[in-house]
Amino acid sequence: MGKITKISPLKDPKFIKPIEIQYTQSNQAKKWEAIISHNSVSILLWHKDEDAFVIVKQLRPPVLNVNEDGYMHELCAGIVDKNTSLVQIAKEEVLEECGYNIPTQNLQYITSFFTSVGISGAKQTLYYGEIDETMKEHDGGGIHDEEIEVIFLKISQAKEFMFNEKFQKTPGMMMAFYWFFENIKKNQ
Repeated sequence: MGKITKISPLKDPKFIKPIEIQYTQSNQAKKWEAIISHNSVSILLWHKDEDAFVIVKQLRPPVLNVNEDGYMHELCAGIVDKNTSLVQIAKEEVLEECGYNIPTQNLQYITSFFTSVGISGAKQTLYYGEIDETMKEHDGGGIHDEEIEVIFLKISQAKEFMFNEKFQKTPGMMMAFYWFFENIKKNQ
C-alpha cells in the first residue's frame, strides 16, 4: 500500500494543475508526475425515432499526431466545474452540445469509472438518456468557442463502428455501447 508524502504544483493553468507526487511504496521513496483535473460526466443518448446514438465529433489537440487528424468521436460529455448535481450537469451538456432539452428524471445513472489513471485519475460518471425530436431546442454545437459536430450513428451500424479504427473514439463510448446492447436493445 502506498502513501503520498508530498504534492508539489508545477504550474497554475486554467483547467488542469500539473503536480509532482512524492510517495512511498514498499518502504521506498518514489515520485510521479500527474495532473489534477476536473471529474466529468458523459451521456449515452439514444434517439428513439431515428434508432440512433447521438454522438459528437470534436477536435482534441492532445491526440494530434502524424497519422491522426485529432478529431474524436465521443459521447456527449462535460467537466464537473460547478456546484450542482452530476445529473444536472449532464442535462446541461446534452442541451449545449446536442441541442436536446432532456429532463433530469429521464437520465439514468449507469456507472462511474476512472479515466487517464496514469496521469490524472479523474472520475467520469456515465448516464443514459432516450431523446426524440420533441426535446430538440437547437442544433447543438457547444458554447463559446466550441466546435462540436452532432452525429446520428444508427444502432445497426454501431457494432461495426466500435471496431473500425478509421474512427477515433474513446473507450468510454465503446463501453457505453456494450452496456446499451446488453441492457436496452436485448430487452426490446
